[in-house]
Amino acid sequence: MSEWKTYKLGDIAKVIDSLHKTPTYTEKGYPMVRVTDLKGGYLRTKDCLLVSEDVYLDFSRNHKSEIGDIVISRVGSYGITSYVNEPIDFCLGQNTAFICSNGMDSKYLFYYLNSPKGKQEIEGFVTGSTQKTISLKSIKSLEILAPGLPTQRQIAQILSSLDDKIELNLQMNQTLEAMAQAVFKEWFVDFKFPGFDGELVDGLPKGWRRGVLGEMVDKLSKGTTPTQKDLGSLEVQIPFLKVKDISDIGTISKNNLELIPIEVHQNQLKRSILETNDILFSIAGTIGRVAIVDETLNFSNCNQAIAFIRLSDKNAFLEYIHLWLRSEAVQNNIKSSIVQGVQANVSLTVLNNIEVLIPNDETLCEWNNLIKPIYHRIRTTIYQIESLTQTRDTLLPKLISGKMRLNCD
Repeated sequence: MSEWKTYKLGDIAKVIDSLHKTPTYTEKGYPMVRVTDLKGGYLRTKDCLLVSEDVYLDFSRNHKSEIGDIVISRVGSYGITSYVNEPIDFCLGQNTAFICSNGMDSKYLFYYLNSPKGKQEIEGFVTGSTQKTISLKSIKSLEILAPGLPTQRQIAQILSSLDDKIELNLQMNQTLEAMAQAVFKEWFVDFKFPGFDGELVDGLPKGWRRGVLGEMVDKLSKGTTPTQKDLGSLEVQIPFLKVKDISDIGTISKNNLELIPIEVHQNQLKRSILETNDILFSIAGTIGRVAIVDETLNFSNCNQAIAFIRLSDKNAFLEYIHLWLRSEAVQNNIKSSIVQGVQANVSLTVLNNIEVLIPNDETLCEWNNLIKPIYHRIRTTIYQIESLTQTRDTLLPKLISGKMRLNCD
């Protein structure tokens, strides 16, 4: 380990603060990256709010984004880092900062900050009880353990090659999901499906009808949160899903799932034991996220912010109802029924009463023949992503700590 040294981050990188003010947003313009836009991994700006050119120039006057920059969150959800891996003109919203390496491989630094050792280092500098914060001074004081530059680059190359494969699979799934949604709209919104002659009866193709979600389910309920008294000192082992574990695109992140004891799972929380191919729908906090429980999460559980929908005929309607719930019309309908309280929420009654168009058996069969192979490919790709992620997360602490040695120096 003699070639490995400890550096203060401020000695090997510039830390540049964002402006501490709130801008006016516009419909067109430059992305502004805020804390909520940082998801870890490569930086994505597709869903960022936009600002005018004048605001962009004002907010980026201290630093214009470059490939290799690291963006870090400082307040609230602190310590989340995203890496700029492509040329994007954006500016930072408040409570974020740039880390610009000037003496260390920037990807190595990024991976170090995301390693267990790096996260522990960040945690040691966090202040505040109500609103947790890491200051610019503290970020500059973070200690970074690193080998010589050639080894840094090789470590970064090994880890980034896995991230590149993960990214490729994510893009493939986004394409497949967009394809599935486009076909769904064409068939069940625009009524442009094979064999349809264009004749409508009461606004629907012949043999179709209007129903509600509640008539198609064996069970529609929600989870709950166990009390500390329930948990006690029992051993935890059952995955316990929360809204934060479901992404905007409907994948379930399994890396940092909370666990609960099997005794609590089978007793106090027995009414919300999940099964394979249950559909999840977030009904509190961030409302409208939809996901399907795969076989690896069979016999898991969830909290009260998640409703689960157990269809009576999963084989015929699983993909159809999943896409129906994700459709723009249903999402808008749900959001118009939100009750504002301590936390925004939607009732199970609203979910039960969602109108569903039920096609005839022939159309549904043809639809399933088309869509099920797409969903199978999506699931296969998700498993590949999870395997690659596990490999990366296993290698990361070993490489960053020097326990796995590379002969490059």
